[in-house]
Amino acid sequence: MDYAATLEDALARIAAVQDLGALEGLRVEFLGKQGSISGLLKTLGAMSAEQRQTTGPQIHALREGVTAALAERKAALESAALEARLASETIDLTLPAPAAPRGSVHPVSQVMDELAEIFADMGFAVATGPEIEDDWHNFTALNIPESHPARAMHDTFYFPDKDAEGRAMLLRTHTSPVQIRAMLDVVKQDPGGAPIRIIAPGRVYRSDSDATHTPMFHQVEGLVIDKGIHLGHLKWTLETFLKAFFERDDIVLRLRPSYFPFTEPSVEVDVGFAIVNGKRVLGGSGDAPGHGWMELLGSGMVNRKVIAAGGLDPDEWQGFAFGAGIDRLAMLKYGMDDLRAFFDGDVRWNAHYGFNPNDVPTLSGGVGTAA
Repeated sequence: MDYAATLEDALARIAAVQDLGALEGLRVEFLGKQGSISGLLKTLGAMSAEQRQTTGPQIHALREGVTAALAERKAALESAALEARLASETIDLTLPAPAAPRGSVHPVSQVMDELAEIFADMGFAVATGPEIEDDWHNFTALNIPESHPARAMHDTFYFPDKDAEGRAMLLRTHTSPVQIRAMLDVVKQDPGGAPIRIIAPGRVYRSDSDATHTPMFHQVEGLVIDKGIHLGHLKWTLETFLKAFFERDDIVLRLRPSYFPFTEPSVEVDVGFAIVNGKRVLGGSGDAPGHGWMELLGSGMVNRKVIAAGGLDPDEWQGFAFGAGIDRLAMLKYGMDDLRAFFDGDVRWNAHYGFNPNDVPTLSGGVGTAA
């Protein structure tokens, strides 16, 4: 058999092919399982050693030549097809872009970014923790033991199973467990302790639902642990935060004695407001004519038992903590009147209240510039 002539004929047929479909047909004809060149390769096994030494190289050369020619022709045809497509398809860049759906940032996400930006400027880090929490972190370590009446303050979603240590599991009712985890993490790294400045934003769960409550909502808690901390530091921190968040310098706070198991003393924080066109507008003293006080968040000095549960010496370390509803902050700042609409998934609502993804909150550019 004249293998050189066979190769020459195959190369000529390959070069004459004008489309990829016909080229694939030739590949199957030559190199497929039942192809002519594949058949020649199968004959090598029946040849003598002397025949294989002379015929084998010729058959392999035939296969390699055809394989290379097929690959080269395929590349040429694909390139030609691409050139033809580029020549026929054009885009007029002078025309306006076609209308397309545009996503927006949910107000809760926007407010979380605003909080992180404001507190970062005050030296706070953002801390996170699990939403499925154990009973010890969520209650006991926060000075709410099993028999404590304060547990009745929370309508808790419990799981039927316990963890490996026999502790009840639940959907966290507040982000306060992150405070315990933050203190324990610091003690792990430095048994002597170290200053802590964190905020813990995230989802929390309670069995409640109406215009101002939902079973799942968002909360931000703050924690500062250091030496020599007192209520003055707490008040300054909250004033600075609220003035930056609401972008007003006339925010006035009032601290009222209250009770939380994890703080002692505990204070409710009210903010002054005025009624303008039938709506509450924050600013000014609530004692002024036409003004009032609105409860906004809870806070206090961290209870000694909580500091001890976090692995720190309460005689050496002191701190304050505060907590506020992120959804409520968004409602107050951006004029929303029903918390349930936050979670209805209505794109029209989000298009109205949502934010441009490029509108990143910054202290220099404004943390609350709407889209």
